[in-house]
Amino acid sequence: MGGVADSKSIAELGKALRDGSLTSVALTEETLDRVAALDGQIDSFITVTSERALEDAARADRELKEGTDRGPMHGVPYGLKDIYDTAGIRTTCHSKLRLDDVPASDSVCATKLKDAGGVLIGKLATHEFAFGGPSFDLPFPPARNPWNPAHGPGGSSSGSGAAVAAGLLRTAMGSDTGGSIRGPAAYCGTIGIKPTYGRVSRRGVFPLSYTLDHCGPLSKSVEDAAITMQCIAGYDPLDPASADVPVPDFSSGLEAGVKGMKIGVLSSFYRDAEGISDEAVAAIDAAMGVFRGLGAEVEEVAAVSPYADYNNCGRVILLAEAFAIHERDLQSRPLDYGRLTMERIVLGSYLTAADLMQAQRQRRELCEEINAGLFSRYDVLIAASSLTPAPLIDAPQQSFPINWPMQTLPFNVTGNPAMSIPVGFSQSGLPLSMQIVGKYFDEATVFQAGQTYEKATDWHQRWPEMSVAIAASAA
Repeated sequence: MGGVADSKSIAELGKALRDGSLTSVALTEETLDRVAALDGQIDSFITVTSERALEDAARADRELKEGTDRGPMHGVPYGLKDIYDTAGIRTTCHSKLRLDDVPASDSVCATKLKDAGGVLIGKLATHEFAFGGPSFDLPFPPARNPWNPAHGPGGSSSGSGAAVAAGLLRTAMGSDTGGSIRGPAAYCGTIGIKPTYGRVSRRGVFPLSYTLDHCGPLSKSVEDAAITMQCIAGYDPLDPASADVPVPDFSSGLEAGVKGMKIGVLSSFYRDAEGISDEAVAAIDAAMGVFRGLGAEVEEVAAVSPYADYNNCGRVILLAEAFAIHERDLQSRPLDYGRLTMERIVLGSYLTAADLMQAQRQRRELCEEINAGLFSRYDVLIAASSLTPAPLIDAPQQSFPINWPMQTLPFNVTGNPAMSIPVGFSQSGLPLSMQIVGKYFDEATVFQAGQTYEKATDWHQRWPEMSVAIAASAA
C-alpha cells in the first residue's frame, strides 16, 4: 500500500495513468486500502462503494488504453458528501429520516464527475442535513479531524474535509450554505472553494437554503480544486439558480503570479472579533507579507459595513428557508431528527415574512457594497475563514450561537466565489487559514492568487501524523 507522504496531485496521477506507469485499478485498490486502514480513526465515510469504484477504475483503464481521454479526472478517485444523489447508492444526509433513501438518478455533479471518468470511492459524512453537528445522536458517528481526532473537522462537509486532509482522497465534493465547504477546509488544512452562486448546478443535492446553497470541492491543492471545478461547472437549465455564463479554463492562469494584483484585506471583519485567536490574525498578516513580497499591492479595506450586518442578514435567510424545506418532516417526524438539527431548524418558525423581506432588501445593499464598491478597486479580497483553530469535537454545542467562529457567511449572502486556503498551524498543531474572495464568476483569479501563495509556502505539503504513520508502515 502506498503512502500519502509522497502522494501525487491529480495532474501527476493523470500523467502516470496515461504513460502506463500506473493503472486506475491499482490506484483505486490503494485508495480503498488506505480508507480501510485509516478511516476507523476519523469516520469520514458513511458508505464505501468498493464494487462501483473498481468498475469505474476498470472502465477508465480500458478507455485510456483505447485512446479515449475524458480529461484530467479520468481514472482518479473522488468522494461525494452524502447529500448528493447517487443512482442505486443510498443518500442518507447523515439522518435517520433518509436511512433507506436510494435515489433513482444521479445528481448533476455526480453525473459530471462520472462523465469525466472519475472513480467514486464512496459517500462522505456530513452534519445532519448539512446543518446539525457534530452530533452523537445520529445513525453514524461524526467525522473527526485527522490532525487530532479529539477535535472536529468543521461542517457541514465534515467527511470531505477529513478524507482529503488524511490523504484518503485528493478531492471530494461538499456543499456550502454558510461556510460548509470553507469551514472544513479551514479546520482540516485543505483547499475549499465555494464557487459563484449559479456556477455549479445544485440539482440532485438535498437543499438547506435555496438562495444560499453552493456546490464545490474540497481538495488537497489549488490545482486539484481547479481541475475538479472544471468538471462540475456549467449551466443547468433545470436548476432555477443556474447561470448561463461561459466556463473558463480554471487552470490556465494558475502560474500567472500576483505581481500588480490589488488585494484588499477585510480586517475589520475579524481583527477585533470576539474570541479571535492571536495566532489566526498573525497567520493572515504573515500571508499578506508573502503577497507583498510577490509583488501584489495589499491594503486594508477602509470602509465596509460591520461583519454583523452580513452575518445577521444571512442567518435570517438561512433559517427561514431551512424551516420551509423541513416544515412537513418537523411536524410529522420531529423525534427522528438529531437534537441539534431540530433545535436549529425550528428557529426558523419564529421568523415572519417581514423579517425575511427586510433581510432580502439588506442583502441587495450588501451585494452592492462588495461588488460595486470594493471590487471596483480590488482584484481579490482577503478575510478570515475561522476565528480559531478547530474546537474539540465534544465541546458543548449551542443551537445557533451569535458568535459563530466561522467567518464565511458574508459571501453566501453576496454570492461571490470564496476559497479557504491554509496559512499555517497553531501551537497545538491544528491548521490556520484565510479566505480569498473574488468577483462574480472570476474563480480563475481566486485560483491564481491561491496558487501563487501556495507555491511560496509549504503548508499544503504537510500531512497529519496518522497518515504519515500509515505511509511509513507500508514502506
